Amino acid sequence: MNKADQMQRTMSFALRVACLVDNLPHSTAGYVFGKQLLRCASSVAANYRAACRGKSIQDFLAKLKICEEESDESVFWLEMIEASGLLPSKKMGNIIDEAHQLSAIITAACKTTAAKLRKP
Repeated sequence: MNKADQMQRTMSFALRVACLVDNLPHSTAGYVFGKQLLRCASSVAANYRAACRGKSIQDFLAKLKICEEESDESVFWLEMIEASGLLPSKKMGNIIDEAHQLSAIITAACKTTAAKLRKP
C-alpha cells in the first residue's frame, strides 16, 4: 500500500472513530474515554500526513514514531470502551481490528525506516 492509500486509510479510521465517539453514552467515562480516543485517532491521521511530507528520512521517522504511539493508544482506548461496556462489541464493528492493523503497519514502517538509516 502506498503512502497516499495509507493517508486515506488513517483519515478513514479517524472519521470512523469520530462516529463511534458520538455514539458513546453521555457519562463521565463516555466523555473522558471518547475525548482521549478521538484525540489519538485523529493524531494518527494528522501525523501520518505530516510524516509523508517530511523534509528528510529522519523527519519522516520522527513523525512516524508519533503515529506509532498514537495508534497504540487508540487501541488502548478502544479496548477500554469495549471492556467497560460503554458500547457493545457488535456496535464497535471491526474498528479495534483496524486499529491493530494500523498499529502493526506503522510499527513495521518505523522498523524499516530505522534500518535504512542504520545502513552506511
